[in-house]
Amino acid sequence: MATRNSTYAQRILDALERDPARAVVHGPGTTVAAGELGDSVLGTTAVLHARGIGHGDAVGVLTGPNHPLMLSARYAVHLLGATSVYIRSMNPRTDTETFSLATQTELLRDIGAFLLLVDEESAQRGRWLARRLPGLTVLPIPREAPARAALPTHFPPVRPEALASVEFTSGSTGRPKMVAQRYGTREELVDRLAHGLDPRGPATLLSVTPISHTTAPMADAVLSTGGTVVLHDGFETEAVLRAFTDHRVTDVYLAVPHLYRLLDHPGITTADLTSLRRITYSGTPAAPARVARAVEIFGDVLIQVYGSTEAGGITCLTPLDHREPELLGTVGRPFPWVALEIRVAGSPVPAERGQTGEIWVKSPTVTAGYLDDEELTGATLKDGWLRTGDLGHWDRYGYLRLDGRVGDVIKHGGLKLDPAAIEGALLRHPQVRQATVFGVRDSDLVEQVHAAVELRNGAPRTSCDLRGFVAATLTPEHTPVRISVWPQLPLTPSGKPDRAYLRAMTTPAHDTRTPPRARSDHGGAPRRNEQPTSGTPPTITPTREQERALHDHIRPFRPVTAAATALSPQHGRPDDHPSRPLDP
Repeated sequence: MATRNSTYAQRILDALERDPARAVVHGPGTTVAAGELGDSVLGTTAVLHARGIGHGDAVGVLTGPNHPLMLSARYAVHLLGATSVYIRSMNPRTDTETFSLATQTELLRDIGAFLLLVDEESAQRGRWLARRLPGLTVLPIPREAPARAALPTHFPPVRPEALASVEFTSGSTGRPKMVAQRYGTREELVDRLAHGLDPRGPATLLSVTPISHTTAPMADAVLSTGGTVVLHDGFETEAVLRAFTDHRVTDVYLAVPHLYRLLDHPGITTADLTSLRRITYSGTPAAPARVARAVEIFGDVLIQVYGSTEAGGITCLTPLDHREPELLGTVGRPFPWVALEIRVAGSPVPAERGQTGEIWVKSPTVTAGYLDDEELTGATLKDGWLRTGDLGHWDRYGYLRLDGRVGDVIKHGGLKLDPAAIEGALLRHPQVRQATVFGVRDSDLVEQVHAAVELRNGAPRTSCDLRGFVAATLTPEHTPVRISVWPQLPLTPSGKPDRAYLRAMTTPAHDTRTPPRARSDHGGAPRRNEQPTSGTPPTITPTREQERALHDHIRPFRPVTAAATALSPQHGRPDDHPSRPLDP
């Protein structure tokens, strides 16, 4: 067998060999022992080695959602110093939404991959791709160990500057980007996560989001230190609570809406939470009142992380910080290895303390850039600093508070409106559990403010005037022209509201009426804390026109090159989406 140095993939193999009979992966409907996973990794490594895969080669990977074989493929590719590219879907989006054959063909062609690893479920699709892309070899991911002679005599040393993986991310807008991650960055991420694990013993990590994205280095860190990974295809509240008990989960990553749904479940107060050591949550800003409730339920195990695919972790709100009510509206302070500057938007000049500006970071976990997009890379990375596109400011305690996104500003009537401020106003209403705000251009190409909300207890409507509430809390100009009520807001697996889907589901409004002024007894401007008048917010129900709009939304976009690519229509029909607007 090959000799090993200290790369994360090799440390995982060492950990698997120490106790081959130990269960290390609990996947959907299956349990994988350490020896079985190790055999699969080595078998895949032998297959790739026989094909001459090594430094500079890109290997496509196509498996089902959170399939254990995805781990085998990734570790084998990285043992040989090659580049792994998971082509099932855009990572932040739902795993039921796959790239179309045309898109996957273009991705494989543009990254220069001539080999695709597949599981049993994806074998047929792999054959279809091979027909479309001459020269592409499709191979099943082995489950068995190879003959010793089939393995390389040594694993190549890691080149920190070499490309380890390519991830597809869209943020919240639906425009995919190819984020390049070097080996040095990957090793740094896994190493820091491994050293940050609780020293009381091996961890058991529950992943309800794709292990091809946010939880990938978390799973790698846990397995490299002798821990166990529990994989769910998605988030389902009762299944998560059962997993806490059945698998004695110690660590879990949750998007903020996932955390909220756990808090709202009637069984949370009687659930066995004694094994939990760490609940990491991120993705969107969390409401301080909800976080305070989480502290009451879970205790001192909560960690909020602010970060991105491009930057890795940026700031952290520690369990001790969660005990200070004044800090619950912040995202904490930078990790020790992160340099963070808040600059005047569009300028290299640092903003004054307390002044809102754009967040720039420098860190060993920052991306190498965007593959085949020098213009975007140049605009995002300058002198080692990453432009996040997020707005924020330092509070009086030296903690970071987020104030929205540079690109999310809605321009309406000469005003620049921050969606985050409007979302914050809606979340202050006692009937609103979740809210997201986005702009939609009307037939006059005027950008109008729209909102989608999820009410507490899944109520289909509210008797309160949410538009008036926003007008009273902020200003009449901030009022959405329409508010749709959803049983559950459609989310990406990273927990962000799926604004692209919501925007496509929204009929452009030709409503240029002045937003309503909140009633005021004193006859003047509405008081900020004044309660609104009653009424029912306008709701949106799917129409044929909306379905056509959605169909247009998900078809042509250009994530890689000038060639048009497309998502499959699987996510495009309201009946197929995990949630849809309720009838008014």
